[in-house]
Amino acid sequence: MNTPILEMKTITKVFPGVKALDNVSFRVNQGEIHCLVGENGAGKSTLMKVLSGVYSHGEYTGEILFNEKLQKFGNTSDSEKAGIAVIYQELALVPEMTVYENIFLGNEITNGFVINWNETIRRSEEMLLKVGLKVNPTIKVKDLSVGKQQLVEIAKALSRDVKLLILDEPTSALNEVDSENLLNLLRDLKKQGVTCILISHKLKEVIKVADSVTVLRDGKTICTLDALNGDVTENVLIKHMVGREIDNIYPPRKHKPHEDVILEVKGWRAYDTTLGRNILKDINFNIKKGEIVGFAGLMGSGRTELALSIFGNPARYRLSGEMHLKGKRVHFRHTSNAIAAGIAYVTEDRKGDGLILIQDVKQNITLANLREISRRSVVDNNAEIRVANEYTTALNIKTPSVEQKVGNLSGGNQQKVSLAKCLFVKPSILILDEPTRGIDVGAKFEIYTIMTKLVEQGMSIIMISSELPEILGMSDRVYIVSSGRIAGELPVEAATQENIMQLATD
Repeated sequence: MNTPILEMKTITKVFPGVKALDNVSFRVNQGEIHCLVGENGAGKSTLMKVLSGVYSHGEYTGEILFNEKLQKFGNTSDSEKAGIAVIYQELALVPEMTVYENIFLGNEITNGFVINWNETIRRSEEMLLKVGLKVNPTIKVKDLSVGKQQLVEIAKALSRDVKLLILDEPTSALNEVDSENLLNLLRDLKKQGVTCILISHKLKEVIKVADSVTVLRDGKTICTLDALNGDVTENVLIKHMVGREIDNIYPPRKHKPHEDVILEVKGWRAYDTTLGRNILKDINFNIKKGEIVGFAGLMGSGRTELALSIFGNPARYRLSGEMHLKGKRVHFRHTSNAIAAGIAYVTEDRKGDGLILIQDVKQNITLANLREISRRSVVDNNAEIRVANEYTTALNIKTPSVEQKVGNLSGGNQQKVSLAKCLFVKPSILILDEPTRGIDVGAKFEIYTIMTKLVEQGMSIIMISSELPEILGMSDRVYIVSSGRIAGELPVEAATQENIMQLATD
């Protein structure tokens, strides 16, 4: 019989007006990789915050048994002392500090009242070896890639003698190679006796590594499946997550794009004055009316830099080349010029750049087009509410009201608010940068359906994505970006994951 390391019994957590967890029971066996899946807002992160002490004992009802002992964590320090570590999607590292300083931050090795830096560096090297990261521990964290920073976080957890490691969407910002390396590390940690809980929207990853899977929906436990018995398939997980079967996550397209070219870029170059080098070199591409054009490539290839340079150049690159919009040569000095010309941009970083989390839904939706709802420079509150309600309904944004703070919404609903903000400026060209990063399969399907409707109405979409199935499932044409250049263009009928990756790595 499998021995449980963790049992959470009838956990209920209520926020004002919302029951986030409703009698959730959850069990994890010693030495397994247990995956926790569900739509955005299903309660996964809330459950882990209860477990880690973010929500202290008394702020929820139910029981937590860890190593067969009843736990009443008052804060995160209590759970860490018990051997529980959580690695969140937003990494908790200090960029200006070294790798070894980060690994032992808050857990310093001392001789009396003095930190023993030599021993700290030596122990850091041991931890880095455990996670398979070959870097000098004396370099600053800011100089590492996101994938390597993720491994530093895990090394930090291992330095505290962790017994249960929780990873919340650890691969959402990683490329395929780094993602695969991380999954291999979880398997290695399992062999070393570390139990892992993995929260992920990437169901193929779940199927690869899970020993068992628990599905949450609407704050309730739906089921726990034994992956070792072959119970876990993508279709089964989707059905339990969304409450219905989704036969094809990519909606069928009923129309062909027009032949009219709406945007054309020629000989486009961008020089980054901070880095002191060209980041875009002789870029040529075009977008036709009513089509979705995918831009694929590895992280750092220049895809986002290209989007920013077109969208009014907020990064202040030094640009050269030509851009023609609807046959007319244009030059945007500011993002407001691009918006006025009919170009909108949904950023890949919705929390950092796309939304104001402390403001409510209606304020975020109308932010980019306040003139539309203003009279003599004063915002018409009734018009703002009406517009927000229209977009909330049209995009199926799940929120108690348009006056709910955006920071309280799930990731998928935040993404739809970000999309609504851009649609309110009524663009003819919409740039979507990683449009489904960190959101669940149900929310992805809704985003794809919205995209399909928009192009059927004549809008053109530029979609930047690191997920090749998404590129292949939604695009009419694909441009592959590599080292700041267009490495190739493929009609989607001729595109495969293999030939895209070959061009992306040339």
